[in-house]
Amino acid sequence: MSEEIHKRFDRLADGYARYRPVCPPELVLQISSACSRHTQAWEPGCGSGQITHMLAEHFQHVLATDPAASAIERAPQCDGVRFSVGDASHCDLPNHSVNLIVSAQAAHWFDMQTFSTEVRRVAADGAVVAVWCYDRPRVTGAIDEVVDHFYFEVLRGCWDDGRRHIDTRYSDLVFPFDERQVESPNYTATWSIDDMLGYLGTWSAGDTFYEQTGRRAVAEIEAQLRSVWGMGIQEVQWPTAMRLGVVS
Repeated sequence: MSEEIHKRFDRLADGYARYRPVCPPELVLQISSACSRHTQAWEPGCGSGQITHMLAEHFQHVLATDPAASAIERAPQCDGVRFSVGDASHCDLPNHSVNLIVSAQAAHWFDMQTFSTEVRRVAADGAVVAVWCYDRPRVTGAIDEVVDHFYFEVLRGCWDDGRRHIDTRYSDLVFPFDERQVESPNYTATWSIDDMLGYLGTWSAGDTFYEQTGRRAVAEIEAQLRSVWGMGIQEVQWPTAMRLGVVS
């Protein structure tokens, strides 16, 4: 991840902590169940700890790292968890000590070759690697149309290159491990329009849009989105895709 992207996620850290959807607990249980031992997990790209506390329910020790210092500052402390500023190219864990290496909605920012080298260094015998992403939120046809307009048109040219891996749902991500075919549960939420607007405001391309125009990107579609959303809450789904493998 470049230094500029580091800075971007530092700026977005508060929104991430408040508005990102919650990972389904059954997804974490799924990857935990694939591990034969549950002593140590490493979570690079942890953000402000959206899934870290779930990992701590299954592993004795969790190292959670992220290059955005402001995200680490917002992460809630949890027994068995050590938070540290750092990227996916290196961690301070000993050789062959980690049973699970896991990353949610972050691997598309990694240098996957460097990350894979570090995974092989820290991986214990039979260690599992799991990375996953969730795509654009889906609600209703009319709402989805506005969200897609925001994604493809308003933010055109503002996305960093790594975002393309989410468009392909990680199918083209370098993943040099003994892969297992898995189906992961979708992320879901019951949200108000303000929740959705807050979430859309965390998209990294919106930060670039602001740098280029001086305007909040979400303001470009807020009135239209409020109109089609209606009153009250809506059920939201994010199609989710996982790559899971064993370090041979």
